[in-house]
Parts: sequence; structure tokens; C-alpha cells
Amino acid sequence: MRNSKEVYYKILNIPTDSSPQEIRNAYKNLVKKWHPDKHPPSSKSEAESHFKAITEAYEALNDLQENRATLFQEMVTGEMRSRPKSDRILGSRKEGIRSTGNVGIQNAIPSFSKSILRKAPPTERKLECTLEELSTGCKKEFKYTRDTVAKNGLIEKKEETVKIKVKPGWKKGTKITYEGLGDERRGYLPADLVIYISEKKHSVFKRSGNDLVLKTEVPLVCALTGWTFSFRLLNGEKMSCMFNDEIIYPGYEKVFKGYGMPLAGEKGKRGDLRIKFLIVFPKKLTDEQRLGLVEILNQCK
Repeated sequence: MRNSKEVYYKILNIPTDSSPQEIRNAYKNLVKKWHPDKHPPSSKSEAESHFKAITEAYEALNDLQENRATLFQEMVTGEMRSRPKSDRILGSRKEGIRSTGNVGIQNAIPSFSKSILRKAPPTERKLECTLEELSTGCKKEFKYTRDTVAKNGLIEKKEETVKIKVKPGWKKGTKITYEGLGDERRGYLPADLVIYISEKKHSVFKRSGNDLVLKTEVPLVCALTGWTFSFRLLNGEKMSCMFNDEIIYPGYEKVFKGYGMPLAGEKGKRGDLRIKFLIVFPKKLTDEQRLGLVEILNQCK
């Protein structure tokens, strides 16, 4: 058994006197590197072999024999169920280790069912971002709490922090996945941490795809005779709009090309800024105002 343990330490690329935490950290790093889903078809077979051997080594060094025996009873074939617990565990390890004369990762591939490599369901969290952050991009530290399996097999709560680089143009629902950083469950591979982007409501703009929409009220007299108003863009820049030769009618929309949100992954491209107007009618008119309005309407005929 001494030689077997040395092989497992070698697979995880750690000293034989490593602490349980060092074993756990080595396992997490190698799982990220060799997960089959992260490899192209040309190297997927090799990745699966490494992945199985890494998992076997981690379980062996953490003394999870009883847990694995229980999983065997529930998951593996009828032939395997008929064998004693000790034979199933030790046999699977020995078969993998002595398959060839060389000691290495390929020699330590376990012969147990692939079902033992099931992963716990994803741990999902939300990260709220302002439109300003989604427009310019930013770096954020995200703190969350997850379940971890202690050496005694009990579940413990642990606070974790991941650093997230929010890229310009990300939208609500954008998903960021961190391999193996989610909840842990006995007998399963650690879950992935999946973070979804959510958008914080803005006081001025509303996002519509890659466009920004600004709604503003304009008095009827200004809609007919001319109007100027100012506002600040998401980057803080002040923008002024002048309507001297245009009549602002109900449903009128002014579009400024390229002043919207950046398009994720398309450098230099942006959506549009659309200004929508709500015309405010006066509640009452004086006789003089009525006559003046009639004269204006007659001129328009």
C-alpha cells in the first residue's frame, strides 16, 4: 500500500508529506486543467485518462474508502456489487496501478464505472452591475458562501472570493463559469460556480439590446417652436440636443448613431442612443393664447 500512495502523490504532483488542504488545492488545479469538456476532440481521450487518475488519487489520499464503497453499491454493475467492499476498492486501485511496468498517470487509471465521476449541480449566483460598469468594463471582487466537505465528511460553510473582469458590452444574463468552485457534496466532483450578470436600474437610461433609450418630457410650445436640453452620457460626458428646425410630434424619436452600449467582442462598435419625447399639453389656455394658436394653425394650411 505504501507504493500505491506514492503513486497517488506523484499523480497530484505534490510531496508525500502534503497536508489535506494542499492535497485539495492540487486536486482542484489539476481538475481545471484536465477536465474533458475543456479539451478539443483530438486530446479529449488523453484528458479523460488524466481526469480519472486525478480523481482516483484525490479520493485515495483523503481516505474516502467507505464513501466510495457505498457509491459502488449504488452505481456499478451487478458483478461489482457481488464482491466484498474491500475487494472492490483495493482491486480497482491495484488493477489500475499494475496495468503496465511503468509508474505514471496512465498506470493509475481506476477501473470503476464512469458514473462515480458525476458532478454536483452548478452553484448559481448573481452579480449586479450598473450600466456604467457594463459600458466601460470593470474589475469586481465577488464574495459568496459555498458548502465544503471537511476531512471528517461533514459539510461546512466557507466564504470564498473570486475576481471578475466585466467586459464592455456584457448584457443581463451573461454567464461566467468557474470550474470546481461551487458547492461540494460527498461522493461527487465539486460543482461549478456559475455567475449570471444582472443590470441595476438606471435613473436616466434604459437598455434595449445594444441601444440606450432616454425618455424626456417637452412642453407643447417648445415642441412646436424649438427646444434645447442637456444630459450626461454613461461616461460622464455632457451632451446637448437642439431642436430649432424640427417639430417634435407625438411618437417622434431622435436617434444618435454610435452613442449606445458597446458591442461585446466587437471593438469600436456601439449601439445607438434613442431619445423618445412625451409632449406635455397645457391644462388651460388664455384667450390670447388661443387666438395665437389659431393664427399659427392657419399659417400651416
